[in-house]
Amino acid sequence: MTPERVTPMTSTRRRPTVGLVAGGLGAYWPQFPDLLPALRESAAYVGERIGGFDADVVDVGFVSDAQEGAAAAEELRVAGCDLIVGFLTTYLTATMLMPVAQRSGAPVLLVNLQPTESMDHATVDTGQWLAYCGACSLPEMATAFRRAGVEFRSVSGHLRDERAWERIGRWIAAAGVRKVLRHGRHGLMGHLYPGMYDVSTDLALVNAHFGGHVEVLEYDDLRVRVRDVTDGEVADRVAEARATFDCDASVDPDDLAWAARVSVGLDRLVTDFELDSLAYYHRGLEGEVHERLGAGMILGASLLTARGVPAAGEYELRTSLAMLVLDVLGADGSFTELQALDFTRGHVEMGHDGPAHLAMGGGRPSLRGLGVYHGKRGWGVSVEVTVARGPVTLFGIGQDREGRYTFVVAEGEVADGPLMRIGNTTSRVDFGRDPGEWTDAWSASGVAHHWALGAGHRAADLRAVADLLGVALVQV
Repeated sequence: MTPERVTPMTSTRRRPTVGLVAGGLGAYWPQFPDLLPALRESAAYVGERIGGFDADVVDVGFVSDAQEGAAAAEELRVAGCDLIVGFLTTYLTATMLMPVAQRSGAPVLLVNLQPTESMDHATVDTGQWLAYCGACSLPEMATAFRRAGVEFRSVSGHLRDERAWERIGRWIAAAGVRKVLRHGRHGLMGHLYPGMYDVSTDLALVNAHFGGHVEVLEYDDLRVRVRDVTDGEVADRVAEARATFDCDASVDPDDLAWAARVSVGLDRLVTDFELDSLAYYHRGLEGEVHERLGAGMILGASLLTARGVPAAGEYELRTSLAMLVLDVLGADGSFTELQALDFTRGHVEMGHDGPAHLAMGGGRPSLRGLGVYHGKRGWGVSVEVTVARGPVTLFGIGQDREGRYTFVVAEGEVADGPLMRIGNTTSRVDFGRDPGEWTDAWSASGVAHHWALGAGHRAADLRAVADLLGVALVQV
């Protein structure tokens, strides 16, 4: 949960549009007069449940033949849906849903939910049985879609089967991630950390895999906005920082004021360029303004991340995207790398200096003053967060030699143990195996040396996102 003093930048989020169509074979209606009203009642329940998710629903009603299916397809095409849900209420022919799948351009989810867990076999008649017969058409749809080259996925269960609704909700959430990425604007400011081949990113490949736009920014775009920040705005941001963080005695007031000034400038940069995420790095020289800007980013980047605009240092665009995916899924997502292995306790220690997701903390986050940033030029204020105990997911976006992206995922548990106090967000994670063996497997997966750490076990959610994006997923 986002700390209550940090206001989310909700304007950067887009709810997915879910198209809903229900259907059944019209030849049944004159044969079994009670069947269609019962199926419409089931369709209304499905529409109500889907409307309860974080999505905008376009319900085109019930189709009974190919002509009605074609009309529904056109309505859903115009609506620009991010996911099409086809509810198989009983048997229906593939021609009734094929135009819906082909014309919309959206991923398709086929839902087969019968009225109850089981029929009353002693009393059921043919009309009542047909209400349980959605499963009959599912392989027909699947085969027809495959022959037509239409990707699909399905969920089977019964109307009040919460396991099925959890899976449906997962696909809707994945559609939300897909929409954010397809319409996203991702800032890339500064230059690559010299020599980090693993994190260098081809901007065209980001667009090819996910859609969206990468906005190439100069540190001068930030400089002119920081220049225009008023002293009153600095004072307000310092007050916000002191209300949000515990300030260690090592924090120099002038360094905090500079970090606050940069933070306000960062907010303006994000607003002016309508950014959904940001990756940045600048080396700088001899204390000049660009070096000071690069060193003053951590407070503002952490506050942005907590507001739902993930910011990652060291020019790590694929990690800022991974953080964004986890944030849209409600898993927060913090900038992370390996720090050490604890063979005594069986833990992998991980974290990073720089921006953190404040919601990951097990207590109030801290500000710590650093006279030097390891491996980077400059000095100033750093954010320190202790990740809360419990289940977590590691998520990185890898790339193979052919340029294809891969989702790399691992699930573990944050455990108790001693932590460094050096201005890093840090955690120790138990993966239930020897930490050295796990580290070898994780490193061989194709993940870069940074990734996002999110709350909860999210591998199933990320698998759904990968499916909708057409990206392979590797789970370590």
